[in-house]
Amino acid sequence: MIVANFAIVSYFILIWLINFYKIDFVLIGVFRELLTIPFLIAQIVFLVIGIKFIIKNQIDTLTIISVLSLAICMIITIGSFF
Repeated sequence: MIVANFAIVSYFILIWLINFYKIDFVLIGVFRELLTIPFLIAQIVFLVIGIKFIIKNQIDTLTIISVLSLAICMIITIGSFF
């Protein structure tokens, strides 16, 4: 779960960097179009799973960091739509 959370956050940071530096390659655009919707869905699913895991199990620092970073990433991502 921790690896998946950091992978999702890293994906959206990478997308932001690609847009910030205006990198425009066809292959990057194809992967961005193919992966953005699944990563958005995975972001919601893993955030819910992470919150349930933290509530039910022993608190681990790395798990809390990964869930918090995923929550911040989700707020920024969803906020960028409005």
